[in-house]
Amino acid sequence: MTAAITHLGISPPALAEPSPMPTPPQVSAKAWVLMSYASGQVIASENEHAPLAPASLTKIMTSYVVGKEIQAGHITNEDIVIISENAWGKKFPGSSKMFLNIGDEVSVDDLNRGVIISSGNDATVALAEHVAGHQSAFIEMMNNQAERLNMQNSYFSNPHGLDAEEQFTTAYDMALLTRAFIQDLPEVYSLYKEKSFTFQKIKQGNRNALLWDSTLNVDGVKTGYTSKAGYSLVSSAEQNDQRLIAVVMGSASTQQRTSESKKLLTWGFRFFQDIRPQFNNKELDPVKIWYGSPSKVDVSLGESGVITVPRRQRKNLEHKVYYDPNLEAPIEKGTQVGKVEWYLNDELLTVQPIITAQAVEKAPWYKTMIDMVWRPIGQWFNSQDWNPEPTQTQ
Repeated sequence: MTAAITHLGISPPALAEPSPMPTPPQVSAKAWVLMSYASGQVIASENEHAPLAPASLTKIMTSYVVGKEIQAGHITNEDIVIISENAWGKKFPGSSKMFLNIGDEVSVDDLNRGVIISSGNDATVALAEHVAGHQSAFIEMMNNQAERLNMQNSYFSNPHGLDAEEQFTTAYDMALLTRAFIQDLPEVYSLYKEKSFTFQKIKQGNRNALLWDSTLNVDGVKTGYTSKAGYSLVSSAEQNDQRLIAVVMGSASTQQRTSESKKLLTWGFRFFQDIRPQFNNKELDPVKIWYGSPSKVDVSLGESGVITVPRRQRKNLEHKVYYDPNLEAPIEKGTQVGKVEWYLNDELLTVQPIITAQAVEKAPWYKTMIDMVWRPIGQWFNSQDWNPEPTQTQ
């Protein structure tokens, strides 16, 4: 779908001498991503859309589904789960587990910790059966959430991440999922920073070594390993009100996944910052909605109006603002009606969606007569193409 677009403004050309973009570090991994939590921008990446075995990174989605079910009131942390034979720890020899036994009565809260902190494969099965009745139904819920979050290159075929023929994800999709987790389920996310968990007198430590690194304020997220996947780590840290998410997949050792993740986070905090640019009144004026009641709608920027830029280069930013002139009622709140393209030294840095701040209903026919006359004239004046899909850039 294409349509004409109205160009409302371009900021004045920057006078400062252009500075080069910071060169990202060399990362020893099959794929990696560094993402800003606030803006959702990918700051740097390599092979970010390559489908790879997820290993225990799968458990991030398992915990997300469980958290959403708790949030919706379908289950509670106090629910008691009776462990089935499918969730018996002995079903998972040689892999991480919570050491569950058949017939154990365990709370959802403990099982959640068993998944998040101990990386228990048995605990994932117990939770899947409690939430959905059986694993197949839970796996459908996992993939439905992946689709909703626009994880376009991910598919889950079990809740724990042990190698399976049709199970895959990407570094970018894992960053998307982690960002949604932090936004949607902050209380559940807080479990990821806990360094150990004891169940039935068995104490297990969190495998995310960055939690012990005093140079970074890391509070998550999850490690993963299988022979097929290699060593992976999703990590997130905060520094001076800025949060970054790093995904490293397919490194050669536990030490390497830790060092490469730290390298990315340190580089990102050193060279990039989140900013909230200001616009003049005309650039974010209410937008015309044909045949609508009201006839114009207030707009705002998606991603809270935040963009991520190299430090000390804010004055080199330029932007272009576009609106779709062919919007018809009814329109829901949060519908994209335009975009802002951000340029740094003439290179496209990122694209922000402009979205409606409220819904617009279709006006009665007798109130739309003027629009019927003026719309063809407006279309004649607007000849630029409108691309409704923002482009993800680095």
